[in-house]
Amino acid sequence: MVNDCLVVSAPQAISDANLSEIISGFKEKFEKKRIKDELEKNQPLSEITTGLNKKYFNNQLKINSIEYVSNQNCKYGCCDYHKGHIRISHKVGFLPQWVRDYVLIHEMAHLVVPNHSKSFWRIVYRYRLAERARGYLMAAGLNMGREEEAL
Repeated sequence: MVNDCLVVSAPQAISDANLSEIISGFKEKFEKKRIKDELEKNQPLSEITTGLNKKYFNNQLKINSIEYVSNQNCKYGCCDYHKGHIRISHKVGFLPQWVRDYVLIHEMAHLVVPNHSKSFWRIVYRYRLAERARGYLMAAGLNMGREEEAL
């Protein structure tokens, strides 16, 4: 990328069809990175989770990394509770703030309870808009896969 222009150098012998496919892949990759960077610039997840950690978890969570990802199409978030890493689908960045916060709290709760047991849901439901946010995701048809895994 040079500014906003994709500059491609390719062997002369490559077919137009093959080159078009490669260029399409590059365009998609760079667009996803641009979206992730823009979301993080406008809504830094580390700042948002710091506030949520303070309000809902008494600052007791240790989040080693949290980031938007563009390759997560079946879940809104995932948490590696062993390492303290949280990944959030870039799609969440386009949802209303209160729904995004629900998804973040859901993943943050996995740092305390790694499964979807009753104790996990007790933590998640401390967020007063949890049920509303789940309903929003279901009504909007955004519940990808099984609910327990997708939310």
